[in-house]
Amino acid sequence: MAKFDNNFVDELRMRLSVVDIVGRRVPLVKKGQNYWGCCPFHNEKTPSFSVSEEKGFYHCFGCGAHGDIISFVMNTEHLEYPAAIRELADLAGLKMPEIKPKSPVRQKFEDSYFDIMERATNEYQKLLFEPVGADALAYVRGRGFDDATIKKYRLGYAPKNNLITSKFTDIKQNNLLATGLVRHGEYGMYDFFRHKLMFPIFDAKGKVIAFSGRSLDGSEPKYINTTDTELFHKRQTIFGFNFARDEIYKKNRSIIVEGQIDAIQMQVHGFGETVAPLGTALTEDHIAILCKSNRNIIFCFDGDNAGQKAAARACSIVLPFIRDNSDVRFAFVTGGKDPDEVLKTGGQDAMAKIINDAVPLVDFLWESVNKNYLVSTPGGRAQAEKFLETELKKIQDKKFQYEIEQEYKKREYQQWRSWKKSDTPKIKLPDTDAVTKNTLIYIVNNFPDIASQYADFLSVLNISFDDTAPDLGWDARAAEKFIVSLKLQRYRATLEQELRDKMQGMINGENYTNEELNDIKKKISDIDEKLEKLLYME
Repeated sequence: MAKFDNNFVDELRMRLSVVDIVGRRVPLVKKGQNYWGCCPFHNEKTPSFSVSEEKGFYHCFGCGAHGDIISFVMNTEHLEYPAAIRELADLAGLKMPEIKPKSPVRQKFEDSYFDIMERATNEYQKLLFEPVGADALAYVRGRGFDDATIKKYRLGYAPKNNLITSKFTDIKQNNLLATGLVRHGEYGMYDFFRHKLMFPIFDAKGKVIAFSGRSLDGSEPKYINTTDTELFHKRQTIFGFNFARDEIYKKNRSIIVEGQIDAIQMQVHGFGETVAPLGTALTEDHIAILCKSNRNIIFCFDGDNAGQKAAARACSIVLPFIRDNSDVRFAFVTGGKDPDEVLKTGGQDAMAKIINDAVPLVDFLWESVNKNYLVSTPGGRAQAEKFLETELKKIQDKKFQYEIEQEYKKREYQQWRSWKKSDTPKIKLPDTDAVTKNTLIYIVNNFPDIASQYADFLSVLNISFDDTAPDLGWDARAAEKFIVSLKLQRYRATLEQELRDKMQGMINGENYTNEELNDIKKKISDIDEKLEKLLYME
């Protein structure tokens, strides 16, 4: 069987969710940490087919079928390996590579890469505890890191001189250059990281694939990362994920913070499910990786404008990945602090409160729209509605998308259409009886499109539509028929009152004409005709 480069196959597995792939053919229900359904490979009535998002495979306890996304596509669609890879690549949006086994040269290069990165990590670790690394050690201890934490995350120090260039002379220059640790300069090779506090970046298996270096002299940028290499891509690498995987599985969620120090501090203070992007904005690849472990995510950002913008971007990115059983929330650290500072001053309890008070995605998006658009004006409301429509189209679960749309339409109707007692009609309308009131509350809460269409009429009735009402089991046609009928009856009542007032006025000598009275009578007659037609309308 022809084989693809392992890196490409691994990227397919990283980008695509086994639950999504299997779920295209098998209805799945989440029970505990896994998803269950009836096995597609043998007939059964009681579900014994288990799918593990965290582990990336399926297993049937009835017939023993077992595999990953590739074997599932091969077996359910009767495809050969290359064709299955091609279909999965299309789903993942990846370009197909050439079909070829990994060459011995390629394998040797990868082994060399990992060996170099491991060796560099050891060198940096040693220097952190030597006199040359005193400033870096003082800084990291000042941030609250004890020796056990320093050792666990393998922090180190890159000196001002060319450590790698001078000590790694036994390694071919091309191999060193491929790791991003050194560069070619005008006067030869030089180290990329110099006088930096070094944070190793691990892949999901715990191998060092890159570094993030923090400035120690106040120079900018504060952090620099290894440039992208053949084995390291910032857009697809999450800091701390190798440490967080088990906790994400156990706690049924992940927490995303903005930087690696925050991520480490969160992990060592009881929030082991915390990760961070690498000095770049959050990407779709980051979310795809996390959603393979769990679709419950809490974004924790600073409460300033930059944090709000980052949260808004995260919200837009995560929408294609959410499902009806997802729990995505947004937490903000206010007062100019970050999670590291909160943990130092308030401890784990203070941070837990911030996390527990996180705002659900549906509410966060709604609040963002109200902040960013002038919804008190028709133009602002139109812009806001267009934005929501565009964002919600990203949700792939169409039933879930529909439910959120209906929720927002109800909010638009209740909050944007001015349900205020000051909005009184020019002509006093009769009070609304209890039955009619409950019927209207039922319609508003169940048919927001119809409610929005008749918002001007409903807004003058002085009814609190936040109340609940019994379920009438109506369809949209019956609901609209009721509102139209009520609107006509109320208009008829105002006309009758106007007719009585004018007739009394004529008796009292006021200057009304028979023509005016006949005009009102004609309107009443027209309404009666409409009501009769409405009564017999199917």
